Amino acid sequence: MSKDILTTPIRVMTVDDHEIIRGGIKFLLFAFDDIELVGEARSGDEAVRLCEKLHPDVVLMDLMMVGMNGAEATKAVRKKYPKIQVLILTSFFENDLVQQAIQAGAIGYLLKGVSIDELADTIRAAAMGRSMLTEEVVQALLQPHKPSSQSLYELSKRQQEVLAMLALGLSNEAIAQRMKLSPSTIRHHVSQVLNKLGVTNRTEAATRAVQVRFV
Repeated sequence: MSKDILTTPIRVMTVDDHEIIRGGIKFLLFAFDDIELVGEARSGDEAVRLCEKLHPDVVLMDLMMVGMNGAEATKAVRKKYPKIQVLILTSFFENDLVQQAIQAGAIGYLLKGVSIDELADTIRAAAMGRSMLTEEVVQALLQPHKPSSQSLYELSKRQQEVLAMLALGLSNEAIAQRMKLSPSTIRHHVSQVLNKLGVTNRTEAATRAVQVRFV
C-alpha cells in the first residue's frame, strides 16, 4: 500500500546496543499518536531477524555495535526487505561513515542530539519513501572518498591511545575497560585506526606502530 497517505501508525523498530538509548527513544516516541514502536533490537543480527517477524515501516539504526554493525545491518535489511526504510541514528559523524550508511541503503542519517520533533518528521518522511538529509549530510556525501593510506600521525589523540594498546596486544574489551569507554566505541576507533594506517588487521597496525617507533 502506498505510504503517501498514512491511515495507520508508522511502525518503528529501534536498533541500539545501549538499553538506556533504546528506552529514551521509546519514551520520546510515545508523544506521537501516528508513530508506534513495535520492537527493539540490541544488535544488527537481531535487527535483521526481527524485521522478518515485526515488519516495521522504519528502522532507527545505530552504527557502532558489536558484531554486525549498522551499515552491514542496513544493507542486509534493505536487501531482504526493500519496503523497510532505515534511518541511521548515531553519535558519530564522519564523511566515510555517512557515505557507507547511504551506500548501504539508509534513507537518512541523524545524530542522537536531534530534536524529537525533527526525528518524528524524518520518520514520517522515511515511511513515505522520502529522504530528509541535512546540509551537513549532503556535504559529506559530496566529499571524495579518502584512500586508506593516511599517515600514522593523522590519528587523533584518542586513536593514538588505542593504537598503543593494540600494539600491547590488548583486546577491545580490555582497551574499553582501561579507557572507560564502551566496547562499541572502541571498535569504531579501531576501525578508524586501521583505515587511516591503510592496514587490514590489528597485527598489521601493531607492526606499523613498532616500525615507526610509535611505541
